[in-house]
Amino acid sequence: MRQVSGQVIAGLGVLLGSMFSVAAYAQTPAVASSAAAGKHEAVCDQNAPCITPGTDVDIDYELTSPQNGSLLKQRMRWQVATLRQRIDPEGNALFMLTSWPDHTLTVVDLVRHTQSVMPAPSHELTPPGHPAMMGHYARLGSSVVAGEHCTLWRTKDSDGFVTDACYTADGLLLQVSRKQKIMVQAVRVDRAAQPDSIFRVPEGFSKVAPATP
Repeated sequence: MRQVSGQVIAGLGVLLGSMFSVAAYAQTPAVASSAAAGKHEAVCDQNAPCITPGTDVDIDYELTSPQNGSLLKQRMRWQVATLRQRIDPEGNALFMLTSWPDHTLTVVDLVRHTQSVMPAPSHELTPPGHPAMMGHYARLGSSVVAGEHCTLWRTKDSDGFVTDACYTADGLLLQVSRKQKIMVQAVRVDRAAQPDSIFRVPEGFSKVAPATP
């Protein structure tokens, strides 16, 4: 996965594929154990947003492809107690499971009944309820996206492009824009408990080597 932004999309992980990558600092054992509570009260300050969801959540996103401008849709589900994420691209027989405690990304193929396990995009994750510790953020104001209030933050990606991201107080990324063009936008947000079953590979799926470019 080509890394483009090291600051913006922690908590979404592989959601944007070639557009962004995870930014993080090391998770401490104390923070890892506190995740078992299932929800985190945001302790973010005025200098940086919380960038990892502090609650279980199910979000539908619309993404604009940076290559051809086509509209893509993806569903992201997050379980805060186990720091696991599932991504389902619309109209695709594949889905992706990321486990940050295990540092693994598993691509599941529902047609071929296979699973490909590889290292996660990052071995570190900003703990839920903590502000971003990498990159520079400037608070721009506030907005409402998908019926949710969020704070707009301006930063730069690793290519030097100015990027604006809107995060809720509990670390949900709702919108990303670049050059005043919306690249990512949440269209539905559901803060609901996410069952363990959706983060498991179906039984009987064989392991295959990850695809190479």
